[in-house]
Amino acid sequence: MKEFAGKHLVLGLSGGVACYKSAELCRLLIKAGASGQIVMTEAAEQFITPVTMQALSGRTVYGSQWDTREPNNMPHINLSREADAILIAPCSADFAARLAQGRSDELLSLLCLARPAERVPLLLAPAMNREMWVHPATQRNFAQVAQDGATVLGVGTGEQACGETGDGRMLEPAELMEELSAFFAPKQLVGQHLLVTAGPTFEAIDPVRGITNLSSGKMGFAIARAAREAGAEVTLVAGPVHLPTPRGVRRINVQSAEQMLMAVEQSVDAATVFVATAAVADWRPALASEQKIKKDGSGEVPALAFVENPDILARVAQSPRARAGQLFCVGFAAESHDLLAHATAKRLRKQVPLLVGNIGPATFGQDDNALLLIDAEGHRELPHASKRVLAQQLVADIASRLRAAPAAPRRVGAQVLV
Repeated sequence: MKEFAGKHLVLGLSGGVACYKSAELCRLLIKAGASGQIVMTEAAEQFITPVTMQALSGRTVYGSQWDTREPNNMPHINLSREADAILIAPCSADFAARLAQGRSDELLSLLCLARPAERVPLLLAPAMNREMWVHPATQRNFAQVAQDGATVLGVGTGEQACGETGDGRMLEPAELMEELSAFFAPKQLVGQHLLVTAGPTFEAIDPVRGITNLSSGKMGFAIARAAREAGAEVTLVAGPVHLPTPRGVRRINVQSAEQMLMAVEQSVDAATVFVATAAVADWRPALASEQKIKKDGSGEVPALAFVENPDILARVAQSPRARAGQLFCVGFAAESHDLLAHATAKRLRKQVPLLVGNIGPATFGQDDNALLLIDAEGHRELPHASKRVLAQQLVADIASRLRAAPAAPRRVGAQVLV
């Protein structure tokens, strides 16, 4: 997926050992369809060579404001006018101070100062020692550049090159790609709070065995990421999966269906949209053994009794807030056959305005899928694509439905506001 196709970025490198991450970041940007112009400070060249960055970007690297390759000898003007955005990664404490003071004694800070701020955004990925990061002067400088219009991205926490541990690491290249995606994404869900369930549930038989399914959680995680990029606040209730939490998303980990229901009930009052992508087990053992059930060689198979799990989607969809139009509910149906018939029946049974169907065995664990959107008017297909693309399409569809829906009354104290 060429997510950044047509985007031209200036990737600026200031001095810091995190420059090694900038090489991978450049590679990911090019792979995602962007073109990248590298501009390096003299200090950055002490950590990674211009030759490396030229090879990865496919463009000559700039480092001097006196570069005569530009016909008008104004690289700070030309490079900034061509960019859709400027990303400084790493942005050192020294470079932040330069920006805060409006200094322009080398090409990269000069380029940032000369950019048309109304159409060329400036993003900063800080990278420095933990003590440097928390120093009042550093915090003051980053606050100033943010006030001046720059977007200051977060920092990572962990081991640092100096041997210390704490805040100040530059975000990983994949995390910076997420931040860029969020920055460029249309903000269609500003003011909305999405509650998303994802993954399977695990219903214990004994301490080492249980009942689960093949759901990977990838679709739900993709929806959570796309919703956050669209400007929504997102809470993700995740079953037992091994997936990284999308940037900016609040995650609650659960195991069983009952735990998932509890987490949903504790979070749903703050939500305006509920998206139930989780493949919740329909049944659980009536009584889980406290010790491992062992075979004794007799050939006898232990009898297991099952009880039905709570229907999380139906409970939420039939809640007073959902019935009053204050909570938009989206259900998912993973079927093995007759998708349209089964998913249509499930939408009516669950009483949800939108039901998203897919063929489970064909998509569990995969990175792509095809979805069928079913509502009261009929159905339409989202053709086979990556789950990332499908999540973006589904989020756009939900946003359009929210815009088209009449405003629900809000209750304040004893009054109902219309």
